[in-house]
Amino acid sequence: MATFFGEVVVAPSRAGVDDEEESAEEAREETPEDREIRRELEKKREIDVLWTLKSGASADSSADEPFVCSKFIVAIGHNAAAFLSSFILDSVCWEVVGVAKLWNEWCRTSNTTNVLPTDSFCLFYRLISDPTVLLCQCSCYVAEDQQFQWLEKVFGCMRKESLQVTILSTCPVADYKTQESTLTLPSPFLKALKTKEFKEQVCCPLLEQPNIVRDLPAAVLSYCQVWQIPAVLYECYTDVIKLDTVTIEAFKPLLSSKILKSLVKDVSESTKILKKLLTTNETHNNIYI
Repeated sequence: MATFFGEVVVAPSRAGVDDEEESAEEAREETPEDREIRRELEKKREIDVLWTLKSGASADSSADEPFVCSKFIVAIGHNAAAFLSSFILDSVCWEVVGVAKLWNEWCRTSNTTNVLPTDSFCLFYRLISDPTVLLCQCSCYVAEDQQFQWLEKVFGCMRKESLQVTILSTCPVADYKTQESTLTLPSPFLKALKTKEFKEQVCCPLLEQPNIVRDLPAAVLSYCQVWQIPAVLYECYTDVIKLDTVTIEAFKPLLSSKILKSLVKDVSESTKILKKLLTTNETHNNIYI
């Protein structure tokens, strides 16, 4: 408050004191049963990353020595994962080498590798001809309090020397900030965000300020920035939230990038796989109609 122009008098406040008293009161009210429930929930929300990199035996990620990884491609979300399934992955050139198990209020995964496009899963693949190339399909939601675990347990298994990371993700076009109306934007469209160490040419325009990225894609990119790992995030802004052909094909410009160019499989075969994925998705959805 001010008594006259130019003089500001700070009024006493109990806001901070009240917060401290409330916190102390809550701590006093917590019973042993409450603490046990909280511990059980924390334990249930732990992420387990299991690798099968050595002699086909499954082992916890923390038990193994860090392995060499030159390229790590991470697809986050159903459409990004479907893009890799259609244009990069196949059972001849790639093998499953890991799986992440997690639980939260939005999703639950298991350690199975037989998944549908609509399932929530997080699988890791290795290129058979070059074991230093790894790929991750993460269609499950990783909650904010689980993201650090995911980063530590996945990147903690890799040597960071000579590592390069590419992240693919999708985002609602309504989240894109621009002076134009989002209704006039040619959705879907790609934007890129990169770390300081990434020196290669990106395949689309850079994301403009004041736009930001969120959730696991942002966490992965921030981790790479802190550890000085060359990384680029390709965010696809779309107005379709489900598995969608147009959104999946919006990632196709990335097939000419240096990191993906050598991994692209036959385009005609890719088109067949894409149609099969969408057919499976439609069949699965029709069960609940």
